[in-house]
Amino acid sequence: MNRFVAAERALRSAAPHQLLDAVREVLCNQYEAQDAELFLADYGLTLLQPVSAVRHTLADPLPVHDSPAGRAFGAQEPYTEDHGGGSVRLHLPVTVRGDRLGVLTVTLSSAEAAGECRTELAEVAEVLGHEVVVADRDTDLYLLARRRDRLTLAAEMQWQLLPARSCARPEFTLGAQLEPAYAVFGDNFDWCVTADRLTLYVTNGMGEGIDASLLTSLGINALRNARRAGIPIADQAALADQAVYAHYRGAAHLSVLLMDLELSTGRLRIVDAGSPRMLRLRDRSVTTVDMEAQLPLGMFEETDYVAQEFTVEPGDRLVVVSDGVHAVVAPGGERYGDRALARAVTSTSLVPAPEVPGAVLRELTGHRGGPEPDDDALVVCLDWHGKQSAP
Repeated sequence: MNRFVAAERALRSAAPHQLLDAVREVLCNQYEAQDAELFLADYGLTLLQPVSAVRHTLADPLPVHDSPAGRAFGAQEPYTEDHGGGSVRLHLPVTVRGDRLGVLTVTLSSAEAAGECRTELAEVAEVLGHEVVVADRDTDLYLLARRRDRLTLAAEMQWQLLPARSCARPEFTLGAQLEPAYAVFGDNFDWCVTADRLTLYVTNGMGEGIDASLLTSLGINALRNARRAGIPIADQAALADQAVYAHYRGAAHLSVLLMDLELSTGRLRIVDAGSPRMLRLRDRSVTTVDMEAQLPLGMFEETDYVAQEFTVEPGDRLVVVSDGVHAVVAPGGERYGDRALARAVTSTSLVPAPEVPGAVLRELTGHRGGPEPDDDALVVCLDWHGKQSAP
């Protein structure tokens, strides 16, 4: 039997909590690997956490930004590390449809052995990623492996709402990140991709703690319910507005930026129902996308919303931030503001979209003067490549 087929069958037949054991066994038997370890990116995207550590082994977390495994994770390319005595470690990205889950690290006897099976092992890592996503339905093992700290209850609720942290199609690449990752409560994002469109929501939650999470959960699920009924985004906003008002009677509201991108044309429809801010990077020039401000969801019993239309061009980058980014105040009283945000967008112009949110949030930490934010901060980055011609 072909050894890749053997690896694929072993992973697909393994129990959800035994994927690492299965991949380790098949790599040792079929590829003469000495060892294998799966690292998953933590919620803050700062560490690669070993899955085996959940079961009390000696594996240590690795930094995302300063380690060979982190290099493979960031570049999304296999990376070979000298392990001493002639052996090497081959670090392989574990990614599912653009969502960067982590890295599979395989120890092999030599660089020659790694070179011979590099392509096949990269495919094994891809299959492993798909199986981890499926296994998350049945076990907490991989969710626990992603945590360097305990999540607050509000954060637990918010992370369970999220689709992923990145997504890629030939037409676009998308990435998003929340801060503080382990204590977020109101900000959120959601997206859905079909054959012909991308729908994206960026939510700036009101309030704190569980109250904020409950409000956001109601709003996001109301928007999803309307979207899944095939309703245009302006009407999605109106129906979600009614759902929030019916529950809170105007005592709480939800700021949301709704975006509907037609993949065949680049035509973008937007409903600006609140405070999220959007900037566009085009030809190294950053401009704020001016939108007609409309009421947040849930303020009044019945609100009509109108979608504005824009056109994005191939090469455009759109960056959306919550007020926990653009309204942050430095110790000296200076707001972060559009000018500093524009500089951050420009300085990350060569960075892949999934890494932009983290880079912007790290710069924001320097402006804030401390690691712990007073408010949620959310950054979403969308790179538009344009409609791809059939081969």
